[in-house]
Amino acid sequence: METTTYIKQNLKVLHKDQFQLAEKYYSILSAVNSLKLTEREIQLIAFTAIKGNISYANNREEFCKKHSTSGATINNIIHKLKKVGVFIKDGGKIKVNPVINPSFQKDVILEIKLLHG
Repeated sequence: METTTYIKQNLKVLHKDQFQLAEKYYSILSAVNSLKLTEREIQLIAFTAIKGNISYANNREEFCKKHSTSGATINNIIHKLKKVGVFIKDGGKIKVNPVINPSFQKDVILEIKLLHG
């Protein structure tokens, strides 16, 4: 009879603000799901999750200033993230898929199961 071994690890990581927390969350999601997201893509997802959407010109401007990037880069990233289902179009606005958009104003607790076979 085969037995199952469970390893339970509790890790706590403090983050200075909700942007940093969101970036860590999407980095973990990318790694666990083999999405191979770049740092800039993760930054855009986190920023969009917190701001609500990346459709407004002021949100795009703020992101570009904060991360020293261009509107064209944002458009390319949006295209890729829509293809993989991370971004969706909702009422004409580009948003993070609600399935992967928790509130970053409070603690986020993840349970990750890596199953064999």
